[in-house]
Amino acid sequence: MKFMGDGVCMTIPDVELEQLQRSLTEHVSMFVVILHNDDVNSMEHVIDALLKSIPTLSEQDAVNVMMDAHTDGKAVVTVCPKETAEFYRDRLQSFSIGASIEPA
Repeated sequence: MKFMGDGVCMTIPDVELEQLQRSLTEHVSMFVVILHNDDVNSMEHVIDALLKSIPTLSEQDAVNVMMDAHTDGKAVVTVCPKETAEFYRDRLQSFSIGASIEPA
């Protein structure tokens, strides 16, 4: 929706919105949030931290990420813009979970 002034609004067609989203994605640097395995935290704690830290993850996604990190040493949690990735990393670390970010 686009405001034209004097309380008048215009709706942006879906095609224009898709082009705008594609353009933004092309110009925004994306980063990978990585979960690191550890021998300290329980699997339940890691899943809980993932669910509380990354709002886009389903419970099954959180279980899968945790298991990937457990078996492979690390796992990709999500790919997102840098500021969001930094926020997610910091949030995971606030639960004493090993996490880092790197360019996608």
